[in-house]
Amino acid sequence: MPLFDQSALNDGVKKREVFGWAMYDFANSGYTTVVLTAVFNSYFVGVVAGKADWATLAWTLALGLSSALVMLVMPALGAFADLRAAKKRLLALSTVACVATTAALALIGPGDIGFAVAAIVLSNLFYAIGETLSAAFLPELARREALGKVSGWGWSFGYLGGMLSLGLSLAYVIWAQGRGQPASQFVPVTMLITAAIYGFASLATFALVRERAVAHRGAADGVAASLVRLRQTWREARRYRDFSWLLACATAYQAGIAVVITLAAVYAEQVLGFEATETMMLIFLVNIAAAVGAFAFGYWQDRSGHKRALGVTLAGWIVMIVVAALATTKGVFWGAAVIAGLCMGSSQSAGRALAG
Repeated sequence: MPLFDQSALNDGVKKREVFGWAMYDFANSGYTTVVLTAVFNSYFVGVVAGKADWATLAWTLALGLSSALVMLVMPALGAFADLRAAKKRLLALSTVACVATTAALALIGPGDIGFAVAAIVLSNLFYAIGETLSAAFLPELARREALGKVSGWGWSFGYLGGMLSLGLSLAYVIWAQGRGQPASQFVPVTMLITAAIYGFASLATFALVRERAVAHRGAADGVAASLVRLRQTWREARRYRDFSWLLACATAYQAGIAVVITLAAVYAEQVLGFEATETMMLIFLVNIAAAVGAFAFGYWQDRSGHKRALGVTLAGWIVMIVVAALATTKGVFWGAAVIAGLCMGSSQSAGRALAG
């Protein structure tokens, strides 16, 4: 049986459309890889905030604020997308906004705390909106019994996009450091590289993916109608206790993943003495492991069951966090990073498939 089997897809769905959908994972992975994980987080703490005692707290508060905005905005936005069959249109708007705010990070230099916080809050908000809307296409593309496999295709391909953005950024950083340039000169260029790849790669998504949903006839338009629909959905959701437990579980483990993504590079540089190029190579390794984990795990998930698969990945996360917490040398931290990569790809893919 081929790895990319047509039988995994719903009737009328062609492989090229799934490729277009996976290209969005490819496009936006550079944002989390370069901005949140490998480059801009350390740049914010070490250069923008000048290694102040409050720098790491400011970074985490900015992302916390952004996450709070996602929690407030996304349910109503999702209800509106369903009501008006507007997933693709809203995805386009959020993509343009995220690309623009990511490019705006290139304008930030030492001391630009307010500008940096505003740009990271908005860019992460638009990234999360786009990621959620993209995931909503999964049940339209994949058969119920193949959700894990198709989700894994997207996540694994996405990590290749993260490696492309990070690889080009790493090449530029090495070139710039060889010419004696400071971080305030070469980090902004990596933001432009990331924004450009995000924008160009996502074009395949909008060219190939169809909006199969149909707008509700006679439905009122606007925010008020979306909130009414959201309230109805909330009342109906009480009948599905398993889904409520899934939401609670996802809140917990996504919080842990967010901490790792947000602070791993900062911890590596500030505590273990990693150089910027070492940190980028570390995250590059994480992306390789994550791509392998997401792809292979999706096949096993469909055979073993989504709940069991997610449980295995969360156990792996606990092992990884213990190893990282006990690490006193770079070698041990590298080992923890490999475990993180395997668990990151598989847990995020498994969670998306289980929700679908």
